[in-house]
Amino acid sequence: MIKVDQTLDCKGLSCPMPIVRTKKAIDQLEAGQVIEVQATDKGSLADIQGWARNTGHQYLGTTTEGDVLKHYLRKSDPNEVKEETKYPHVIQNEELAQRLTDKENIVVLDVREPAEYAFKRIPGAVSIPLGELEGRLQEIDKNKEVFVVCRTGSRSDMASQLLAENGFENVKNVLPGMSEWNGPEEEGGK
Repeated sequence: MIKVDQTLDCKGLSCPMPIVRTKKAIDQLEAGQVIEVQATDKGSLADIQGWARNTGHQYLGTTTEGDVLKHYLRKSDPNEVKEETKYPHVIQNEELAQRLTDKENIVVLDVREPAEYAFKRIPGAVSIPLGELEGRLQEIDKNKEVFVVCRTGSRSDMASQLLAENGFENVKNVLPGMSEWNGPEEEGGK
C-alpha cells in the first residue's frame, strides 16, 4: 500500500488537463510528499512520466483499477526541481498543411493513443503513442524532417524533446495539433 498525501481526481479529463491540474496540486505539497493522480485518459501515463522527467519530480509508478489509472508522483526537493522546458522548434498547423504537398522529405509522427489516431489523422501519419516512442525510434527516418503532432501540442512537445535527445536534428512540434487541425485528414479504422 502506498502512503499518499493527496489524491487528485482527473477522471474523465483529456490531455492536457491531467498535467495542468497535477502541476497546480504538486505546487501545494511539501518536498517528499506523494500525490496520487487518478485518470481515465490512457495517454496520461506517458504525459505524467514525461512531465516528471522534464521537471525533476519523481515518477513512482502507476497502478490500474478497472479503467482508472492511478499515477504516483513524489514532489522533489527544490534543488532537484528544474524549470520545465518547452521544445523550441515549432510549426503552426497551417504551415504543416502546406508542407504536406511535398511528402518526399517529411515524416508526420502522431504520438496520440491508437483510438485517437483511428478516428481522425493526417494522411500518411505514422502512429507511435508517446509511451512507446523511446522503444520505437528506429522506425523513424532520421534523414527526414519530422513533424510531431498530438491533440493539443503538449504530448508532441515531450516527444519532440525525446527525439532531439536521441539525435534527430530536424524536428518540429506542430501547434496547436489535432484539436484544431483543418488540413487534409483520414478517418475510420484501417
